Amino acid sequence: MRIGDFIPSARSHRGMLGCAAGGLLTLIASGSSLAGEDANTVSLPKAAGVSVHFQSTLIPQGYLPFQKGADDPASGNGISTETLTMTGYFGARLWQGGEFFVNPEIFQGFLSRDFSPRGVAIAASVGNGEAQKGGRWDPDTYVARAYFAQTIGFGGEQEEIKDDLNQIAGKKDVSRLTLTVGKLSATDIFDANAYSHDTRTQFMNWALFDGGAFDYAADVKGYTWGAVADLNQKNWAARIGYFLLPDQPNLLTFDTRIPAHGSVIAELEGRYNLFSQPGKLRLTGWENTGILGNYAEAVALSPADASASIDATRRVRTTYGYVVNLEQQLRENVGAFFRYSWNAGQNELCCFTDITGSVSGGLSIKGASWGRPDDTFGAAGALNEISHSLQSYLAASGRGLLIGNGALPSYAGEKVFETYYSYAVSGNVTVSADYQWIGNAAYFAERSPINMFSGRVHVQF
Repeated sequence: MRIGDFIPSARSHRGMLGCAAGGLLTLIASGSSLAGEDANTVSLPKAAGVSVHFQSTLIPQGYLPFQKGADDPASGNGISTETLTMTGYFGARLWQGGEFFVNPEIFQGFLSRDFSPRGVAIAASVGNGEAQKGGRWDPDTYVARAYFAQTIGFGGEQEEIKDDLNQIAGKKDVSRLTLTVGKLSATDIFDANAYSHDTRTQFMNWALFDGGAFDYAADVKGYTWGAVADLNQKNWAARIGYFLLPDQPNLLTFDTRIPAHGSVIAELEGRYNLFSQPGKLRLTGWENTGILGNYAEAVALSPADASASIDATRRVRTTYGYVVNLEQQLRENVGAFFRYSWNAGQNELCCFTDITGSVSGGLSIKGASWGRPDDTFGAAGALNEISHSLQSYLAASGRGLLIGNGALPSYAGEKVFETYYSYAVSGNVTVSADYQWIGNAAYFAERSPINMFSGRVHVQF
């Protein structure tokens, strides 16, 4: 099953967008009756040992028509689309150090795609971080996360944990081990970054909010089942996790042949001060073992249409990669991030997107200097590459996780620039304007750059 299986023929969806926007505004209005001490902040009722929160994010997005080569399968037409998510965050402390969290979620919308007959994504670096591969015209309700977390403290210095999304207020030992098991997103724990990781308030491009070549375990909605051990110390942390892979790329069902099949992710995090400014360096390595195809074998079997033979090459295979992730405060209210990610790119990617090497970086600036301390301006860029094996596969009309199914005549690295401004309407509501420039989208050298424009309304209680 490929992404095109989730995309029906083009039709108007302005009604759905209108309903989504109307529902979101209704939530904002109804929430005002829950105002707390700060008139600009809405809060839900709180109880000791319990955490209750809600978020909703609406992202309308569109891109302008673009020029393309004669062999490019894309239509070249500009389109507009949207995504809407609504998520409940419920947590309870069950016993000393033991907590349970569950997140029911509603999703509607599509990733930035092309309405050509092949219905593929317009770029490997998808422009909407809220988008799922399984796009829908109608809202879909499901449980995004449901997991237990047990914290074992080792004594000594403590830190205050504030009430937040999937976080219960209280004190915890700085030196601690946290064991987590259940359904979640691998990136809830791995590859975090203070300046580029939250698609609901920060950068939205898939090559920016995580390492573009980080093929972390996930179904088409971005979630999986797994277990993580996270050891935290004052100046460093080490974590390792095991997660289920989908049965095959782009599926909702999971391969449960534990432990022979699955994804292992390990991460080291160092915390330091550079010229009196805090920073963090994370080194993440991962290995996926599951039912995967091989690009070179698919091309050898069917040189004219490698997508027709990729299924025949699927057997138990392993692929691997790593991410170097840096965040650095430059001065108060100004921070920078940098990521370099790579994967082997010989066997089939299974979970994220069609990138085997990516370098990204950018700046995040809070608005204190112009009298808007809760506003944020961000600007960042990324360069994405794919391995020679994946290039050959796409040139032979292969189809990847998101792109392909039409011969790639002339390859060029995909380039991304994104900038956004997030305006804080209140303590609970932000409105953002976002612009993205994508050069050589889907690695087509003949394509002219794509100009993508987005809005974003984020509500969080």
